[in-house]
Amino acid sequence: MRVLLAGWGSRGDVEPLIALAVAVRAAGAEAVVCVRPDEEFEHRLAQFEVPFVPFGQSVRDLVTGGRADPPTVAAALVAEWFGPVARAAEGCDVLVATGLMPAGARTVAEHLGLRYVLAAFHDISLPSPHRAPSGWPGKPFPPGETDNRVLWRIDAENVQAMYGAPLNTHRAALGLPPVDNVRDHVYTGTLLLAADPVLWPAPELTNLDVTQTGAWIVPDSRPLEAGLVAFLEAGEPPVYVGFGSMPMHTSRDIAQVAVDAVRAQGRRVLLSRGWADLAQIDSGDDCFLVGEVNQQALFGRVAAVVHHGGGGTTTTAARAGAPQVVVPQIVDQPYWARRVAELGIGAAHDGPTPTFESLSTALKTALASEVRDRAAAVAAAVRTDGAAVAAKVLEQLPRPQTSKS
Repeated sequence: MRVLLAGWGSRGDVEPLIALAVAVRAAGAEAVVCVRPDEEFEHRLAQFEVPFVPFGQSVRDLVTGGRADPPTVAAALVAEWFGPVARAAEGCDVLVATGLMPAGARTVAEHLGLRYVLAAFHDISLPSPHRAPSGWPGKPFPPGETDNRVLWRIDAENVQAMYGAPLNTHRAALGLPPVDNVRDHVYTGTLLLAADPVLWPAPELTNLDVTQTGAWIVPDSRPLEAGLVAFLEAGEPPVYVGFGSMPMHTSRDIAQVAVDAVRAQGRRVLLSRGWADLAQIDSGDDCFLVGEVNQQALFGRVAAVVHHGGGGTTTTAARAGAPQVVVPQIVDQPYWARRVAELGIGAAHDGPTPTFESLSTALKTALASEVRDRAAAVAAAVRTDGAAVAAKVLEQLPRPQTSKS
């Protein structure tokens, strides 16, 4: 069996595909990963000797380079599914799609006679009677509403307006009829929810049959660099502050705010540069700056983790038993923040823009001894076999009746 894993997104969308590729290979099959052409991912894939096919524009360039035109981005992304992804899918048996609305994935799979699987790392994008669409601001339901099916209908209309024309142009070129509901078209078939059931219990989903596998985690054996180890060993565990793939445009002084708030708790600070380009604010020896780092090895050695609430970072911190402060920015991140608070393993920051006062308040909660005890207890319940479970599901999928590959 040969599996193509394709998705366009940030680090949190790509790392799980690496994990699944490793698990697929361990199960005796072949795996090819098709993701954005960023050097960091080429390097990570090379570490695991996973074949890589570039797919789409760099997300980092798009996010940090200024405001992009959404319809233009959508049309270009659809075209990529029918270009490099379709070429990479030749000779494969299964196409696993994920990331930002993979509008062309199912059509490519059907045209080539492949088994089609949609994977999600949270259920915010899946139609549910209990949760609003990811683009809906504020609370899960608007005032006076008891069911959000109307919001999901509006969401489907928005997706159709964005992706319908470019998708149907490519379908017409293949002699296929048009699709009048892109969202439901994408969500038809085998659906895998790659999120830990303790950290992200899935609600009832509308008209969907979803298998929750657990998070897809690739074991990271990279050593921490010598300077970081020396800093960790020079004093009490520091507070890690990093926002991953979030540029934090609304928080220009985020490094200053974070360092001041952490120092106010009597703690040392470990800053992660990330896409927010955090930097040291002074020459104090109580602060250390890191770039790319093995979070699995690091988070067990810190007092708390302050982050944006990406699924990968939240899961890694939870596995390490590290208390968390989640400063959510977009999409699923407010839900991760809420869940961290519900579980008692950290604090949900109120809003996306921290101040000294707001971050200090959240840190006081996260650094309490009872929160650390609770985080240690939850860590023992977080599953580590999600990628292996998913690989088994792929192996057992029924074969298509015909193939054009």
